[in-house]
Amino acid sequence: MNLILRLIRVLFVALRRPPLDLFGESVVRFRVWPGDLDFNLHMNNGRYLTLMDLGRLDLMARHGTLKQVHKNRWQPVVAAQTILYRRALKPFQRYSLHSRLVCWDDKFIYLEQRFQTGDKLAASAIVKAAVRRGGRTLRPRELLKAIGQERRSPPMPPAIKAWALAEEWSREPRGPAAPLLGRPAPQGAEPEGSPRRDGEDLRQAG
Repeated sequence: MNLILRLIRVLFVALRRPPLDLFGESVVRFRVWPGDLDFNLHMNNGRYLTLMDLGRLDLMARHGTLKQVHKNRWQPVVAAQTILYRRALKPFQRYSLHSRLVCWDDKFIYLEQRFQTGDKLAASAIVKAAVRRGGRTLRPRELLKAIGQERRSPPMPPAIKAWALAEEWSREPRGPAAPLLGRPAPQGAEPEGSPRRDGEDLRQAG
C-alpha cells in the first residue's frame, strides 16, 4: 500500500481514537504489502523506519502533541535512532507497531517502538527525538507544559543511557569526513600498542 495512503489512514483513525495517557502505548496495525519487500522477499529494513514515523504520528495525535505542533508550527524531528531486527516479516503478514514515551532529558525525548506478530517480537527500536521551534530546540518541559502534562521524567533506563552516551560521542567533531572509528592503519603498519619484535629496541638504540 502506498505510504501516503497509510499516513492518511493512520491520521484519520488516530483523531477518532481515545486519548492516551502520557506513558500510554499506541498500537497501530499493518500488513506487509509487495511494495514493502526487498530482494529477499521480506519487509525491507528501511521500511521499518518509515513506518515508525506513522507510529509516532498516532502517539502524538492521541497525546495532544500534534494539535500543538500544528498550532505553533513546530517541527518534530528525529535526532537518532537504533533498531534491532529479530524476526523477518513476510509477504501479506499482519503485524502491529507499538510506540510509547519512555523518558526525557533537558533536550530530547526517548521513545521505544516495537514491531510484533502476535506476542512475538519482530524488531525493537529506541528513538531520540525533539521538537524544533524556529532555529532552536524546544525543551521537553516546554512541550509537556503545552499539552498540560507537567511531570518529571522517569529514571532513564540503563540501556537508553548507554546508547545516548555512545550517540553523543559519535557526534564529536573529527574533521571533514573523518571516519567514526578512525582511519585504517597503512598497509604493513603495526597497530598502536602492539608488542615489538625481539631485538627491535636494540637495533633502534644502536
